[in-house]
Amino acid sequence: FGAVIKGTPLADYIGTLIGDGSALKGVTALLVLFGIAALLKTAQGSSTAALIITSTLAQPLLPTLGLDGMLGSIPIGQVMAVMAIGAGAMVVSHVNDSYFWVVTQFSGMDVKTAYRAHTAATLVQGLSALAAVLVLGALLL
Repeated sequence: FGAVIKGTPLADYIGTLIGDGSALKGVTALLVLFGIAALLKTAQGSSTAALIITSTLAQPLLPTLGLDGMLGSIPIGQVMAVMAIGAGAMVVSHVNDSYFWVVTQFSGMDVKTAYRAHTAATLVQGLSALAAVLVLGALLL
């Protein structure tokens, strides 16, 4: 599915928005990658799809975004990009996510309670992961 999106005008539009990447470097780029993954996850419910689609869109842009650096033999820019995308893919699990239903059914919660508790908890989880990624990005990029 990521290849389909990459082949559509959406990929060109995102490239136009990013331009030469001068406005999106390092930590700011990590925020954008998190946001794309979080929007995809929230909209269609699949963490796996959000990871794959965002990674497919982001990979060719890593040098432009300043995320192609090395820390010794470790491709730290790529590592930070994967962490930001992973954090975004953990945000806001709700009724369109199969994980929401697994938690709801096995915990015995009614849907209303699960929607308040589980969705809020996954939001906090994703934002906490983002905070950790941004701190690491500020230190390592």
